[in-house]
Amino acid sequence: MKLFLQAITDRVSTKKGMWITLSLWLIVTAVLTVFAPSVKDYQVSSIDALPSDAKAVIAQSKVDQYFSDSDGVPAILVFESQSGTIELTNLVSAVSAIEDEGIEGLAQVIPLAALPPQAVESFFSEDGTTAIVPVTLDGSLESKEIKAVNEQIYEVVESTTNLNLYITGPAGIAADTLDLFSRADLVLIFSTVGLILVLLIIIYRSPLLALIPLLAAGIVHEVVMKSLGILGSTGVLISQQTVSIMLILLFAAVIDYSLFVFSRFREELKDHEDKFTAMRSAMRETGMPVFFSGGTVLAAMLVLFVAQSGDYRNFAPTFATALVVIILASVTLVPALFALFGRKSFWPKVPKVGEAKVKTNSVWSRVGRFVVRKPGLAVGVVVIFLIISSLNMFNLKYEFDTMKSFPEDMPSRYGYELLEEKFAPGDLAPSTVLLEGTDVLTPEQQEELRVRLSEQSLVDNVRVNGVAEDGKVVSYSVTFAESPYSVESIDAMETMMNEEAALIGNLDGNLYFAGETAKQVDNRDYNNRDTILIVILETILIFLMLIVLTKSVKMPIYMMGTILVSFLAALGIGMFLTELFFGIDTISNRVPLYAFVFLVALGIDYNIMLVSRFQEERKKHSVKKAVEIAVANTGGVISSAGLILAATFAVLMTQPIELLFVFGFIVAVGILIDTFIIRGFLLPGLLVLFEKDDKAVVSEKNN
Repeated sequence: MKLFLQAITDRVSTKKGMWITLSLWLIVTAVLTVFAPSVKDYQVSSIDALPSDAKAVIAQSKVDQYFSDSDGVPAILVFESQSGTIELTNLVSAVSAIEDEGIEGLAQVIPLAALPPQAVESFFSEDGTTAIVPVTLDGSLESKEIKAVNEQIYEVVESTTNLNLYITGPAGIAADTLDLFSRADLVLIFSTVGLILVLLIIIYRSPLLALIPLLAAGIVHEVVMKSLGILGSTGVLISQQTVSIMLILLFAAVIDYSLFVFSRFREELKDHEDKFTAMRSAMRETGMPVFFSGGTVLAAMLVLFVAQSGDYRNFAPTFATALVVIILASVTLVPALFALFGRKSFWPKVPKVGEAKVKTNSVWSRVGRFVVRKPGLAVGVVVIFLIISSLNMFNLKYEFDTMKSFPEDMPSRYGYELLEEKFAPGDLAPSTVLLEGTDVLTPEQQEELRVRLSEQSLVDNVRVNGVAEDGKVVSYSVTFAESPYSVESIDAMETMMNEEAALIGNLDGNLYFAGETAKQVDNRDYNNRDTILIVILETILIFLMLIVLTKSVKMPIYMMGTILVSFLAALGIGMFLTELFFGIDTISNRVPLYAFVFLVALGIDYNIMLVSRFQEERKKHSVKKAVEIAVANTGGVISSAGLILAATFAVLMTQPIELLFVFGFIVAVGILIDTFIIRGFLLPGLLVLFEKDDKAVVSEKNN
């Protein structure tokens, strides 16, 4: 593999190869720009998290089978009086106007005008200031079409009444999410590019060193987005949230690998007058580590294909496509661009032949000497810090209510919280329990099951929701005393699902549990299973890749061990700081695995760069001297790359989704730990303590 990669980078690092490489990239970019579809045409606001064989999904299909009126996208119209209580005539007038409008895609509206007064009262809050009206949209509608239906409903209500309307429920969330990401993507791109540009100029004080990596990232961005458009046209679902995170990874990775290339290029320009000779020498030493760094991230993303949760599995094709393009660009486009500009890339600090490669008084030179002199102290202090930071993991609290992740002023969240405040918490999303019997169920049998369900923990109310025409199937609406998304309600539902036999008693048939709370039970189970499986598989896979790269077994143990401990510390201290500074004390149960995948895959990059340089220097020097040189030579570029990578992920904190905010912050904290503590002190200290000098080196040193 190394010889094949060197053959490619040697060819790219010639004058002719440089022009061919740049021409091919520009041609591919132009062709894709003109002819490939846009990924935006295939983006969806959400992905079905649960697989088709999940219990809650099967239960919902049973409900849809026997009660066809339940099929569709539910929405809740939340009406709020601007002053005083809501008049019944005012509400009926608004609902009738919606019915009369004949909105295409609106499948069902509760006919308030046809209901008796006592039935209508249940739609009002106790204080009379709020009213809810359930409606159903056509189940085949896409997010954009749902948004159009919602907008028409808003227009009708605004023109016929003075009531405030907030559309919540799945239909309201889908439309609002579409709006959020359509605005957020532009903020994300401009914030990322602007931040990277500013940091590169501040760190390197060279305009071209700031612009060349961004130029490479811009070309890669266009190729990736158009490639994803082609992927979407084949039927692959592409989540807007996934694309947002992918954009961060794209810019961060291209900039990272560009810094590794130009840093070594600058060293070689101090040995070689010809820029092409310097680039060839640089890529012979840097090409393999950069390729493997990208390969570890790619491998981490491909492992997500084994996940059963749709959220995780959707990452795999999107990120794998991006990583393939990024890796190709890192060993072809990036060196070609730097070779094109040559020494001018570093203006005004142009490297000259004969200059010292590293200043002996630099920060990282001093760090290298300290770690070599006192490896035990360096390792001991870092290990204590990591252990203390990791302990906060035991205080993690998970949030299963995705609505809490959205901005407070989002209409669907405001309506949702209005419901939570004015109505019983369980009314937000009642669960459905379906009894599918083999014989006709008598009223006494139906009541018998209803009573048993009502006796279960946290159950507030149970009523018969419908009976199928053949009398063998009964649907019950179950309302919990707590929010349907609370951990307590989820635990109570899980207990009911596990005690199906006791609940059904002497009745002959099967019970099915559907609804939001049942989905969260499955969601939690699948998430726990995916987390364990993916952590194990990614650790083994990356470990094996490191064995191939380092041709050692001990070295990958140091590299993977330090990164895994770093991840635990990042999660613990990240959540501590999130609560301390931002008042967020719960996280989505998706965040730990998201953070693991990115921190392990990206954090190992810096260990690869350090160990690759250590192994290169170890051929000529003792272990201590090789560690000192490796830390000094890679310190500047890795620390600047880490700062930029951390800042880039911190851009996710500009997103209006709390899940992305917390994820971005934790990853940023973890990258800083990897950059300055793991790679700067812990890993070099372990190398000094446990690696031994080769006999040849010791003999040469004694002579």
